Amino acid sequence: MYIKRNIEDVLLRRALNSRCILITGARQVGKSTLLKKLYPNVKYVTFDDKILLNTAIEDPKLFIKSLPKPTIIDEVQYAPNIFPYIKMECDKADKYENYYLTSSKEIYKMSNLQESLAGRVSILELQCLSLRELHGISFNKHFVPNATYISEREKELKPYDNLWKTIHHGMYPEMHVTQREWQDFYSAYVSTYLERDIKEELEIKDSIAFTRFLTSVAARTGQMLNYSSIAEEVGVTQVTIKNWISVLERTGIIYILQPYYSNHLTRAIKTPKLYFRDTGLACYLTKWNSAEALEQSAVVGNMFETFVISEILKSFTNEGSDYTFNVFYYRGKDKAGFKENEIDLIIEENGTLYPIEIKKSANPNKSMASAFNVLDKDINKKRGTGAIVCLYDNKLYLDDNLVVLPIEYI
Repeated sequence: MYIKRNIEDVLLRRALNSRCILITGARQVGKSTLLKKLYPNVKYVTFDDKILLNTAIEDPKLFIKSLPKPTIIDEVQYAPNIFPYIKMECDKADKYENYYLTSSKEIYKMSNLQESLAGRVSILELQCLSLRELHGISFNKHFVPNATYISEREKELKPYDNLWKTIHHGMYPEMHVTQREWQDFYSAYVSTYLERDIKEELEIKDSIAFTRFLTSVAARTGQMLNYSSIAEEVGVTQVTIKNWISVLERTGIIYILQPYYSNHLTRAIKTPKLYFRDTGLACYLTKWNSAEALEQSAVVGNMFETFVISEILKSFTNEGSDYTFNVFYYRGKDKAGFKENEIDLIIEENGTLYPIEIKKSANPNKSMASAFNVLDKDINKKRGTGAIVCLYDNKLYLDDNLVVLPIEYI
């Protein structure tokens, strides 16, 4: 079974005008499955095959020369020395669609890739399945709570039933196209992640400590990133924790949401927040073994927020858009320095700030958005319509610039 990915049309369109395509994303999000589905007659090679990998490492020039064009090269991060030779082949003729590359790491930040394939490679990020994809919704524009988006999104709304089961289940494709048991999948996922990605990035002398670190980070999803607190809990140095956090981010396990601040918001806190990319993996690591237990737990609010943030990020990447400089959160103290105001998410677009509050509540009210007014202090930006994304079952305007949106609107 194959679930259609919303990024398909973007990929096909980009490929027509690119010498090379690179798809990044965590393990098991469906990168190679996507390419093999779209290009069934294109040669496929993977560096999970040790013989091929050794050949590419020992003689990268000959390896690339022996491949037809186009070719799909999976897990290309294992042999970064092939990039200069890919460049040479791409430059030989004015031909597009030469290579389709995949990587489980953010290798496009590596200097040798930037130098070799700058201007020749189109980069797309693939994440886990989105709610839109799971429900067969073809609408593929990034979420922003303005009137244009809302009216277009309403043309293709579907109810998201069994939401807590979905949040607990997670959004890795294999969990939705097979009958694999939840515990078995995530246990194997963590083992593979430790054995492959982590061993290549780090020399982990104490795998038990690293597993304890994963659990500690998962328990803090939706919270401000506190290196010292994690270090104390895990029993390693802050320097080690910073290094490990960086690896989790590069390999697509977590997302670090940056704070919003400006010269006009002098009391803004500049500490980022941490989110797991997949709530199913976070639930496994923190031992919430059923959707029912999760829904009644003390972490239910953070898990719901994590899930919504992830879905919003997917709406950007599936459209082929970069969200790096578009999404933030805000936390700051009032004039007296006692009360803290927080805005869960701010989407910045065309000089306008759209504040978003994320609540698992089905009873939204205006007080939930009381912090939105702080953005009016930023005189260089306009404040757009604010939204409360929650479990209420209808769209509801609480004010001219404040709307309640069910999660179905993402």
